[in-house]
Amino acid sequence: MENHTVHYSEYLQLDKILDAQHPESFKHGRQPAHDEMLFIIIHQAYELWFKQIQFEIDSVLEIMSRPSLNDNSAELQTIVHRLTRVTTILKVLVQQIDIIETMTPMDFLDFRDMLRPASGFQSWQFKQLEAKLGLKFQNRHRQDYYTSQLKEKEVGIIKETEKEDSVIDLLNTWLERMPFINDNAYWTTYHPISGNYQSPIFWNDYEYIYVNSLAEAEKTNEVFFKQIFNDNSVNSGRLLSPKACRSALFILLYRGYPMLELPFRLLDTLLETDNQLGNWRYRHINMVQRMIGTRIGTGGSSGAGYLKAAMDKHYIFKEIAQLNSFLIDRRELPVLPKELTDKLGYN
Repeated sequence: MENHTVHYSEYLQLDKILDAQHPESFKHGRQPAHDEMLFIIIHQAYELWFKQIQFEIDSVLEIMSRPSLNDNSAELQTIVHRLTRVTTILKVLVQQIDIIETMTPMDFLDFRDMLRPASGFQSWQFKQLEAKLGLKFQNRHRQDYYTSQLKEKEVGIIKETEKEDSVIDLLNTWLERMPFINDNAYWTTYHPISGNYQSPIFWNDYEYIYVNSLAEAEKTNEVFFKQIFNDNSVNSGRLLSPKACRSALFILLYRGYPMLELPFRLLDTLLETDNQLGNWRYRHINMVQRMIGTRIGTGGSSGAGYLKAAMDKHYIFKEIAQLNSFLIDRRELPVLPKELTDKLGYN
């Protein structure tokens, strides 16, 4: 192969990147607004990071969509590693708000009216990212509005993404495949505390222990427990099936076993993804309130009011977080049979 000399500026296409900032206030003989350059570069950086996050998520979706995913393999390690990178990038997005907040409200007003109707709300990449993670159309705040400011091509991209399996869809499939609770071969020597030998033996026992651990003021949790974990309950609108929730809770309970270490890190990293997205939305709300108060956004939204409502509704992996309501004292955990601990260990 013939050697090809690569130059730094050509490799990064710096001529394109560095010539991509054209402040509106610098045009048509207007008085240049100094902080508009910062405003543009910050948002360009956001879009580049969104592209990188999507690149990582696409690779995760490809691995998770394979017919068989080895739970103790380099594949799962790769998924956890790349999702951890996503959460690290999201932390950077939150920190970038510190930079934009060096701009005062009066600095922003120097050029704000020139931007209409341009708005961060028109970031189709961010909406597509939400869809790839698992934010469903029916769970979006203001469904009638969330694509109204986008170009037709951009709306089409998001709608096509919503038709495909998301991270939470594939997570549900993966959790449902976990055999440890439902495979009776692992429970032949187990003697249930509840005296109930019906399958799944472990789950009957766990429900018995959990319900009896509740204080009087917590008794409503027994109903909540049945709604989430029992197959015959009504789970309309939930993204994780009862079977998947049982597997996820089992991972949380017994994460100390080597076989469950990576699965636990996967669940924990998804929770951290939601946490960082929440941090980003919260900081964004505070920034908007500081900059424009109660005025509407340049894209026509209600500004901080819209962002608050979206923050409250757009948690994607909240059903994993809910499982913490059903943990019990580790001293009360059922002792797993040897057939299962051999499988979960290093043997």
